[in-house]
Amino acid sequence: MLVAINILGVIVYLAIAFLFSKNKKKIHWRSVGIVLVLNVVLAWFFTSFSVGQDIVKGAADGFNWLVQVAYQGIVFALPNWVTPEFGGTAKSMNFVTSSLLPILLVVPMFDILTYIGVLPWIIKWVGRGLSFITGQPKFESFFSVEMMFLGNTEALAVSQLQLKSMRKERNLTLAMMSMSCITASILGAYTQMVPGQFVLTAVPINILNAIIVTNLLNPVDVAPEEDTIAKIGGSSASAATEGVEEDGKKEPFFSFLGDSILGAGRLILIIAANVIAFVALAALIDKLLGLFNPWLSLEHILGIIMFPFAWLMGLNVHDAFEFAQYMGTKLVTNEFVVMGKIASTINTGAFSAHYRAILTVFLTSFANFSTTGMIIGCFKGIVDQENNDLISKNVGYMLLSGILVSLLSAGIVGIFVW
Repeated sequence: MLVAINILGVIVYLAIAFLFSKNKKKIHWRSVGIVLVLNVVLAWFFTSFSVGQDIVKGAADGFNWLVQVAYQGIVFALPNWVTPEFGGTAKSMNFVTSSLLPILLVVPMFDILTYIGVLPWIIKWVGRGLSFITGQPKFESFFSVEMMFLGNTEALAVSQLQLKSMRKERNLTLAMMSMSCITASILGAYTQMVPGQFVLTAVPINILNAIIVTNLLNPVDVAPEEDTIAKIGGSSASAATEGVEEDGKKEPFFSFLGDSILGAGRLILIIAANVIAFVALAALIDKLLGLFNPWLSLEHILGIIMFPFAWLMGLNVHDAFEFAQYMGTKLVTNEFVVMGKIASTINTGAFSAHYRAILTVFLTSFANFSTTGMIIGCFKGIVDQENNDLISKNVGYMLLSGILVSLLSAGIVGIFVW
């Protein structure tokens, strides 16, 4: 029965996207069908076959190994922040130590892969392969892979030349897709808090669902002469991302590495500041609501709003209400806030295998209110006023896109994990 409800949920999420479509007649149903089948097959392979499970487990173990290597650097500088298991003297590790400080290793590692050309090569060919299989425009396919590795604002910055040459309707598609991205350089932080195999499963599933949802919400016809990819580079922002100076020469490696490490440090401060501020603001709202009724809280209100969508994941009423609260909290704050709450219990008997899988997959994206501001701000620095106006007018569609992608990804994975 619960499996049937889960399948019904996936259908409902797709129906919502169709219902809110800007132009139902232009939807490319063949492409949507191909991507949906591919997504279901991938979810089935990664969750139901030993080979697929070994692949995602191996990837998760690889990120965890990187984190453990990063602890060696942390021990050298801050031995009382790391537990004896990794050479330190702390009784336990806090959120900053266990999840954020390892970013100081992981981000430079990905930047080095970009500097030597490995990562751009992977992005280019995976993007082309995805376009060939799914029938999607080349750049939209390329961008979906690009943002998986680089993050939303970074991928937009690297693609400045393309964004400036595209129609505003296609730029809106990219803005909507950007709501569902994940940055590979912080996957290590995620795998320290929630089951890594489901984090890694969510990454390709999110990419494909972003293509499906944007196809339904904002279908755009792309003529063959438009279906091109501009050369990456040629601007200070994109050049900096690839380690190229404005005069076209390769930036010295250690100068590039130093900038990368400083960038990683800024990212840690940004995440920490956001988590502290959002948790504090949520607590303040709860205190104010409690003045009217002790039962009232932000989580309870969000739980009521999101309950129908959580129940369609194939959960009983109690678990669905709890899951809905996590969903709402994530959308209002960010994924780190919820991951921090459940990190100590998600791998225990308190969560069923199905619950654990769908919650982890739902959390593995940047879909929240604050992300809309980041994307709009990034576009303002790249494209003209007309493009900016269209994107700013469609903040609701951006949020809807991010929510539907997270729901679809969790729902599709949940079908195969019980």
